[in-house]
Amino acid sequence: MQIDLTGRTALVTGSTQGIGAAIATALARAGARVGINGRDERRVADSVESLTGEVPGAALVPVAADVSTDDGANKVTELLPEIDILVNNLGVFGTADPLEITDEEWRRYFEVNVLAAVRLTRLYLPGMTERGWGRIQYVASDSAVVIPAEMIHYGMSKTALLAVSRGFAKKAAGTGVTVNSVIAGPTHTGGVEDFVYELVDRDLPWDEAQRAFMREYRPQSLLQRLIEPEEIAHMVVYLGSEQASATTGGALRVDGGYIDSILP
Repeated sequence: MQIDLTGRTALVTGSTQGIGAAIATALARAGARVGINGRDERRVADSVESLTGEVPGAALVPVAADVSTDDGANKVTELLPEIDILVNNLGVFGTADPLEITDEEWRRYFEVNVLAAVRLTRLYLPGMTERGWGRIQYVASDSAVVIPAEMIHYGMSKTALLAVSRGFAKKAAGTGVTVNSVIAGPTHTGGVEDFVYELVDRDLPWDEAQRAFMREYRPQSLLQRLIEPEEIAHMVVYLGSEQASATTGGALRVDGGYIDSILP
């Protein structure tokens, strides 16, 4: 399948590292003009420079803004008034004793992982609808369906994204705009390496630590390894393309066979 996104403009939130960076790179390789987003101007600039090296000739727009705030979201729309593809990737995660998660932390997870995506959808969906074409995606997680006991606040936020995605897909029905979520399984990023070492022996070499983590904390995985960010990016690029024109309102799994059922 040849996917050509030439002439399309995409915004990937939280795209200076991890899954977001992989998605931005894949979209740029497919020919899209891509907004690289992060809170820190220096990190955004470094990411643009790095991606330019990986994809010579890539059309990249530095978008330094905290999209979890009203001001940040408005700044994004000033830098990118019109986009064709919105990938809501920004998210925070971590472990915590469920009984020790404060109200402030519950609110932070909701505001960063959910409300930021809702806000940008609200800002960009009308323009997409008016132009008769658009792709909106939410990067969810297997934790949305199989809630980890040590990450209830994170799981809650990702479950909410599934509802948000389905609801906005209904709002966009018949307009030429598709709205989907991508359920990502345990993925190999720098942040996840730190997370794994919070749960297993820090003295273990990475390969052993990864296997121990999957065996002890994610035994349902049929893949029996962490997913690479590029594997998530392939699905996102497809959903952002013309070829995915009949796929909307869905929760598409790139979870390594982790979830037995979409139902909790």
